[in-house]
Amino acid sequence: MTTVQARAKHARHSHDDAPDTTAQFERIAALPDGPEREALCQEVVRAWMPMAQRLARHFRNRGESIEDLEQVAALGLVKAVRRYEPGRGSAFESFAVPTIVGEVKRHFRDHMWGLHVPRRVQELRNRVRTAHRRVSTRLDGRTPSVQQLAEISGLTEEEVRTGAEALDSYSTLSLDAELPGSDDGYSLMDALGTAEPGYDLVVDRESVKPRLAGLPERERKILYLRYFCDMTQSNIAEQLGISQMHVSRLLSRTCERLHNEIEADRQCARTEAPSPRPRRCNSQSA
Repeated sequence: MTTVQARAKHARHSHDDAPDTTAQFERIAALPDGPEREALCQEVVRAWMPMAQRLARHFRNRGESIEDLEQVAALGLVKAVRRYEPGRGSAFESFAVPTIVGEVKRHFRDHMWGLHVPRRVQELRNRVRTAHRRVSTRLDGRTPSVQQLAEISGLTEEEVRTGAEALDSYSTLSLDAELPGSDDGYSLMDALGTAEPGYDLVVDRESVKPRLAGLPERERKILYLRYFCDMTQSNIAEQLGISQMHVSRLLSRTCERLHNEIEADRQCARTEAPSPRPRRCNSQSA
């Protein structure tokens, strides 16, 4: 063994997960796409898998199982093997490590946040968290101010506030979780409101008012007697001197007409572009 070989042997990590695959990469570069090249790539991936698993373990205890992390790292390794170009002169390990680590970090960024947070805000959150840890060691447990965090992180105070707001967005709190300071089991679910059906009723009443005003007097009176005075169709027919069947037809036709006109108004409001001057959407009467 030469002196250079001895030094290289001692320079290797104790875990020894960096195999010599120079020859395989040279053959991969010379082969066209096909089964032989694919089989050789898989052989190289298997050889470097211990390194990918070691890198994955650096991210354990962050809310993701080690098995899933190793799968993500393996995906990064596959990408590194397929993209590596030995002709550029750099060692495969120096190319593969940032590729694998980047794949794992991307997994955390895209899949592990309880809420969708833009990448820029995620980066601010990480810088604020790092600055908070650094300055907290010098403040004897006191909470650092926004100004102090800005000085440490090199961010503006507004950016620090944005990053601080994202600190609690990484994982969500269950709606069944008991609120702090609550002794009776009061949870977030108890603090949520419910849908108020009265709002829709108000909207419907306000929508129908102008259309009711445009009805003929007999139709308005029939609707008033039926739905506001709670009279039966027989009583209405007797009071107006018409048949019950006629009252039934008028009620059905009038209600259908009002429904169609109101729906047409709503459709018009949704599709018309905003105008500086109020415009009236005239629907065709039945």
